[in-house]
Amino acid sequence: MDFTTIFLIAIALAMDAFAVAITTGFQIRELNVRHFFRLSWHFGLFQAIMPVIGWYSGITVVKLIEQYDHWIAFCLLLWVGVGMIKGAFAKDHEKKFIDPTRGKRLIILSIATSIDALAVGFSLAALRVSIVFPVIVIGIVALAFTCIGLFVGNRFNSSTKTGERAEVIGGIVLIGIGLKILYQHHVF
Repeated sequence: MDFTTIFLIAIALAMDAFAVAITTGFQIRELNVRHFFRLSWHFGLFQAIMPVIGWYSGITVVKLIEQYDHWIAFCLLLWVGVGMIKGAFAKDHEKKFIDPTRGKRLIILSIATSIDALAVGFSLAALRVSIVFPVIVIGIVALAFTCIGLFVGNRFNSSTKTGERAEVIGGIVLIGIGLKILYQHHVF
């Protein structure tokens, strides 16, 4: 498989991570190097690990998971998206900022944005393509797109009102990504 094909696959896989990074950039008013590192490292790492799991798992495990992997991704994105929307409408004294670049929310977002990479790994195994180079490219592209998404999202978050609107938009985007995943799997 040539570099251009692998690179285009990596870009396609990174789009969900990019969208989630933009919404995360909306949420964090004072973005720092730690935020960039944690989110981009985890998204890049999970995007790289999932194809390896798919590649090694073979036809039996992938066949079992592919029946409902889209539902897992949808539910995770729905959960985080609804939480963001609820947080935007909470009164000031009720608002508790939960950093999406830390803890279980980070892990959930990392898994949700990289589940489709599992199927890519399986496809690469079926094509008898070595997994090493594609995984490196997929991980680096996801890392880069995540950094760019954080930067872009944070630039639009200049005021409290903008931040609240952005949080609602971000929640809707996450739910939309989940719905897109269901649509791509012909659920509706």
